[in-house]
Parts: sequence; structure tokens; C-alpha cells
Amino acid sequence: MSAVDRELGLAGVKSYAALPSGTPFVVVLFDTERAELAAVIEADKLGQLRTGAASGVAARYLAKPDARTLGVIGCGWQAESQVASIREALPDLERVVAYCRTEKSLRAFCKKVGAEPGESPRDSARQDIVVTVTTSRDPVLRGEWLQPGTLVCAVGANDPRARELDNVVLERAVFVCCDSVEQARLESGDLIEPIERGVLDWLEVHELQEVVAGEVTGRSTPDDIVLFKSNGIAAWDVAIGAAAVERAGERGVGVKL
Repeated sequence: MSAVDRELGLAGVKSYAALPSGTPFVVVLFDTERAELAAVIEADKLGQLRTGAASGVAARYLAKPDARTLGVIGCGWQAESQVASIREALPDLERVVAYCRTEKSLRAFCKKVGAEPGESPRDSARQDIVVTVTTSRDPVLRGEWLQPGTLVCAVGANDPRARELDNVVLERAVFVCCDSVEQARLESGDLIEPIERGVLDWLEVHELQEVVAGEVTGRSTPDDIVLFKSNGIAAWDVAIGAAAVERAGERGVGVKL
């Protein structure tokens, strides 16, 4: 995954190896003005943080004004930064309800992030903001469960053959956006299949950056159901990598080569 941020003066690439014992990530940054290597960063944690931060941005711009509750379906490592980032973006958030299939993992997650355990995914789906962050290949969220005004942040299913959302979610969504339409066309099963079936059209799918820039209005009324499909893009890795390098310099950590 590669990107260039001319404002930051950095080009970057994230690379990883999918191995039986894990998937290590690394981000390499290049200084575009001096044409030299700027940093090599072990990036497992960076990936978790930037993915959560994207949902935080979506929540700030797309959640209904009086959103106070968050539901999370999935209790893995990525879910932790989802909760932390959305809490940071919406300081008035009062309640988090989490669900996953493994009771032990659910209890541990709730204790760690300060959430309430749900008895079923429906409990998480009834909240003002719902995050799906699973490795499931089949839908874990049904549109019929959603309350008016819900913001859905779909974070998992980054594969054209996998889905976290059923078609009813897309049918009920008044506004649909993603991080990159070009990338979503390749790997977002949650959008590809419904569009192939005529539930949605790519012309109706916007990008989160358009909302942030004020180019499009994401939410028209408090009762709109809104969807943000997050796949993760290289520009986020360059941005968070730049922030990590800046903080490392301020704190005097890291190794100069």
C-alpha cells in the first residue's frame, strides 16, 4: 500500500507478510524534498490506531447530534481502538455495548475498554453508532435491527467475497460513504454484491473526505441511517507514520541509521 502526501513532504509504503504465526507490518517513509529515507516503522500498532481514528472521524461528522451510545460487534484487537477513537471524537458518549461469540473474549474486552456485554449482536445493533469489526465472511449485522438515526461503521470484510452487512442495511441507508471508492470497487464485498444486485449504485457511494471538506452533506436529518464502509488506505499510514516520527523526535526515541 503506497501513497504520497505532498503537504507533509512524504511518500510512504506499508508492507506485511501473512505468516502462520502472525502478520508483521512495516511502514517506510521517504522524504520527497531531500530524496532520502525518512523512517522505518514497525506498524502493527499504527495500523490499529489509524483504523480506529477513521471511525472516529466518521462518528464526528456522521453521527446524529445527540448520539450517546456505541455498539460494537467483534471484540478483537482492532475493536479496542474503535472504542477509544469514537470516545475521543464524541466526548459525550455514555454507553458502549459489545458482543462477540466467545464469552471469555467478550468478558475480557468489556473489562478492558469499559463496555457492557450484550447477549446477542442485536443488543449492539440497537445503539446510536454501530461498529462491525469482525473476520466473518457472512453478515453479522441485519438492517432490521437498526434504529432510526444509526451510524454504521463497517470495518471488517475487506474482501470481495466477505460481508458483515446484509442487504437491508444498504437498503435502509440514506447516505453511504467509504474511504476510497476506487479501492472499495476492488475489495469491499459489503458494497460490491449489493451493487451487483441493484440494491445500490456506485454513483450513490461517496468518500468520507468529501463530507469532511463540506463538499457533500452526509446526514440530512437525525433519523437518517448512515453507513461508513472502512477499508483502510495508504494515505492514513503515511499520515500516522508522520505523526509517529514527529513524536519520536520530540521524545528522543528511535534509532538513527
